Amino acid sequence: MAFVNQETREIQLKIVYYGPARCGKTTNLEVVHRLIKPDHKGDLTSLDTVKDRTLFFDFMPLVADVVQGFTTRFQMYTVPGQVMYNTTRAIVLRGVDGVVFVADSQWAEMAANVESFKNLQQNLLPQNKKLDDIPYVLQYNKRDLPNVAPVHFMEFLLNNRGKRRPHFPSVATSGEGVFETLNMIARLVLHRFVKDASNTPAGKTRDIKLV
Repeated sequence: MAFVNQETREIQLKIVYYGPARCGKTTNLEVVHRLIKPDHKGDLTSLDTVKDRTLFFDFMPLVADVVQGFTTRFQMYTVPGQVMYNTTRAIVLRGVDGVVFVADSQWAEMAANVESFKNLQQNLLPQNKKLDDIPYVLQYNKRDLPNVAPVHFMEFLLNNRGKRRPHFPSVATSGEGVFETLNMIARLVLHRFVKDASNTPAGKTRDIKLV
């Protein structure tokens, strides 16, 4: 959940990148961190495990003029994709304000995408949260590879929960779709925060500046 520091006049919001192993979560954060202006970001930290190096967490302040007199900072996290690190996934999700679900577009990875998406929902339950209760977007990554599923099939598979969520085809290795994804989830998280905090009508959330 959002943390408001009255002393430093900061609003801290947490975004988690979730998805199966080797789907591109880490690459997303590396690209974002590389392109954000130096004075708007903190260090990118990696916690390597035996079989999965995808647990990265980073504290990156992204300036957003949403609440007058406050600076907005987004805490950006990924979770490890390997099943053996499910406890770590659940810990990283604590206090989450928004989720980017990164799916691997290759046909061979469809079952892993579905399993990871179900796992995301299960790991929110200990917080008494449902996925539909928080902002989230879907990113269909690795669109440059052969044997990828059509976007409309991935929409059928993963974006079928009544209200459709924003989705973005991407090639994270080249940066394609990375900032479009981040911009959207940041806007949705800010919109939810402002609405919850002050009952601000939809449409009053201002733009954010990522770079």
